[in-house]
Amino acid sequence: MTTDTAHRPDGTSRTASTGAWAVLLPAGRYDAERLVHHDTLELTGLDEAVRPRPGDEVAVLIDEPVRVVALGRVAAATGTRPDDPEDPQSDREAALVVTYTRRAFDEPLPAGQLALDRPVTPLDPAIHRALAERLGPPAPRRTWLVSLDLPIEADSPAEAVRLFWSYVQELGPRELPAFVSPAGDELAMQAFVLGAEANQDPEEDD
Repeated sequence: MTTDTAHRPDGTSRTASTGAWAVLLPAGRYDAERLVHHDTLELTGLDEAVRPRPGDEVAVLIDEPVRVVALGRVAAATGTRPDDPEDPQSDREAALVVTYTRRAFDEPLPAGQLALDRPVTPLDPAIHRALAERLGPPAPRRTWLVSLDLPIEADSPAEAVRLFWSYVQELGPRELPAFVSPAGDELAMQAFVLGAEANQDPEEDD
C-alpha cells in the first residue's frame, strides 16, 4: 500500500491509504477503447467481493500476451450507464469506474510475467510504479487535422449533410476511413480504419 495526502473540507489534511489493482479488459473492449476517446473506463458484472476504492491506482491490461494499455485511478461510480453495444451489461450500474491518467492503447507495454486470474486483481504498488516508469510520460500534444470525406448523392446541401451524419453513425470508425495529418503538413496525410493506419491506394495492393 502507498499513502496519499487527502484534504478535508476545512482545509486540513489527512493521510489516506491507496491500493493498486490490475484490471483486465473484457474481450472486445480493447478495440472499443482504441476507436473512441473516453475519459473513463466503466465496467459492470464484477465480483462484489473485489471492490477497489476511489483513489486506488489502476493498471489496465489486455491478455494473450499480458500488456499494459493504460493507467488510471478508481473514481466513484455514477449510477446506471447508457446502453453501450461494446458492453452487453451496460444497462447495469457500473461496478468499477476508472479515470484514465495515461493511455498506451496504440503501443501496449509488455507486462512480463504478471499473472491475472480474474478481471480485477490486487497489484503490488511497487509493480504499478515500475509499469508507470516504463510507460513514461505521454508524447507532447500537437495539432492534427482530421477529415472524413464521403461522396453523397442528395437533392440539396442540407440533405447531403443529414445523409453524411447518418452514414457516420451507421458505419462508424470500424468501416469509415478517417484521414489525419499534422497541421501544416497535409502531404503527410494517413488514412486510419479500426484505429490503425490503413492503405487506401488499391494500386499499392496489387
